[in-house]
Amino acid sequence: MEQVNTKDKAEYIIAAISEFGKRHALSPVESFRYLKRYKGMDMLDRFYDVMHTLSFKDTTDDLTAYCHRNGGALL
Repeated sequence: MEQVNTKDKAEYIIAAISEFGKRHALSPVESFRYLKRYKGMDMLDRFYDVMHTLSFKDTTDDLTAYCHRNGGALL
């Protein structure tokens, strides 16, 4: 199994939070809190190995759908 570079993973997650916020007109803090509340942060952490190979549009689409399935209101 490939070793994950912690710095790369952290930078990717920060960028994903930012892009999610831009898509849904949220500040970075609001974006983080929403993703944390509706399990999007768990998804980013757990599936980093696959998600970091996707475009940020696809990542944001996936996060939006995943959070919605977990009770989030954003579509």
